[in-house]
Amino acid sequence: MIFKRFALLSIGIIASILTAEAQQKSYIQSLDEPNAWVDSVFNKMSRRQKIAQLFFVRAHTNKGAAYADSVGKLIRKERIGGIVFFQGGPGRQAELSNRYQKLSRVPLLVASDGEWGLGMRLDSTISYPYQMTLGAVQDNQLLYQMGRQVAADFKRVGMQMNFAPDADINNNPKNPIINYRSFGENKYNVAEKAGAYMKGMQDGGLLVTLKHFPGHGDTDVDSHYDLPQLKFSKARLDSLELFPFERLIQEGAAGIMVAHMNIPALDPTPNLPSTLSRPIVTGLLKQGMSFKGLVVTDAMEMKGVVKNYKDGEADVLAVIAGNDIIELSENSERAVRLVRKAVREERIPIEQIDSSVKKILYAKYWAGLNRQDTVSTTGVYADVNRPESKMLIKKLAESSITVLNSSSPIKALSPQKRTVILSIGTSGITTFQRELGTFYKNAVYFTLDKNAGAAAVAKISRELDRFEQVIIGIHDTRTRPGNGMVLSADLKTLIKNQAARQSIFALFANPYNLSGLPGIEKSKSLIVAYQKEDFMQQAAAAVLSNKVIATGKLPVTVSPSFPYGAGM
Repeated sequence: MIFKRFALLSIGIIASILTAEAQQKSYIQSLDEPNAWVDSVFNKMSRRQKIAQLFFVRAHTNKGAAYADSVGKLIRKERIGGIVFFQGGPGRQAELSNRYQKLSRVPLLVASDGEWGLGMRLDSTISYPYQMTLGAVQDNQLLYQMGRQVAADFKRVGMQMNFAPDADINNNPKNPIINYRSFGENKYNVAEKAGAYMKGMQDGGLLVTLKHFPGHGDTDVDSHYDLPQLKFSKARLDSLELFPFERLIQEGAAGIMVAHMNIPALDPTPNLPSTLSRPIVTGLLKQGMSFKGLVVTDAMEMKGVVKNYKDGEADVLAVIAGNDIIELSENSERAVRLVRKAVREERIPIEQIDSSVKKILYAKYWAGLNRQDTVSTTGVYADVNRPESKMLIKKLAESSITVLNSSSPIKALSPQKRTVILSIGTSGITTFQRELGTFYKNAVYFTLDKNAGAAAVAKISRELDRFEQVIIGIHDTRTRPGNGMVLSADLKTLIKNQAARQSIFALFANPYNLSGLPGIEKSKSLIVAYQKEDFMQQAAAAVLSNKVIATGKLPVTVSPSFPYGAGM
């Protein structure tokens, strides 16, 4: 082993991670310093081993022993630079990370997508609000605190790098892949929110990766399935899409992930993804924007990149373009072989490979991998479900709640009056109803499924007329809160009619869905709660019970009635 084992990570160290001063030097700052460990490891590598350091492969803990074994064999044989964990559980991942580190002669850099924390990939873990929800929060210090908590969680299960935050500006409501993963449409708000989250993670000792450079927010094609094209001018890209990346580079971002998009204004090569473009990766990002950190490709198995560049040529072109980390090649063994061949043929200077490898080794050193390869597998669940994390989620949720259509902050309705609380879009009694029921003691609950027909809607409509106060929750029960929430035509008519009668509404869905609910702008008050999770329903109920004053602002423009920045 090149590195020494360290004492098992415990809950005591978790506490110290959260309370200690921020790391004295950032990863970017560390690149300028001599490093004996980096030099020692680098000088022992063959050319093939150096090239292998550029490749990060997929790992899971929910696919059984045979799959886990196959990844282990690849690590031992290919001597790759890192792994990217996807679905599984925290305890299993901690155990498997330890196992994989023991198989690797050079410590692995372990990463995952954690835009909203470990819960984006792992079961039994904390999920913070989506970035669209956080875009409504006015106190950016809360996002910094979230970054510190996420850093502690990642390190607790043996990870050193988060492929987050998303710095895309979502100014296309039809965007099928970014959307709720963005902080919103305003470049200043996106930069500030992404910066606060980024700094929290980096101060907590976690490497970050801003994505998806040079900006994936104004597309209507999902690069997982095809190659999007940005047809905007260079001036437009400079003034909008590139703004958050440029600002956060200046603030010390450790890493940037490049998207699979064709951008003629930056590289006129037909059907060439930005990931494979040297003018974009090296010319614009590294030279033009002076980015010194890690440049990471988006997943190289995505159709947006391999559709037109097959049989490993995409991997070679990604290295030629100037990427330091090639994430999820379709075949890493083949890719290493082809890159070696490209170096021999002088398509890729060996000096470029050396530069990327040293940046990767510096990242491993900065993250502490020169001295640690074991994490405790005891008490993992409790350590990544800390009370302080849950309290922060509550605070973030309450701070995001946005009140529209009110001339003054929401005041609690009379708890003594006969009140009906209707949940639309779900067949069961909701957390929102139960929470409100503790305040409105004289309340009745009704529910209408998203496909409710004329007869069911008419029956409920007659019931609503009997009550003095009507509160209606609209719930999107899909896993991810995108556009296109499905509600029957009869339900939309009910919403329109009740809005005209001055009912109060709460939307537990992506705010873009308001554009598909004509007439809701006439409601007495409209609470936007952004997503379906219980913590958002509890926060909305707290506002309607006069326990919390809503301070959130819409992070996107939905319609002329609901513009960006609206909210009490």
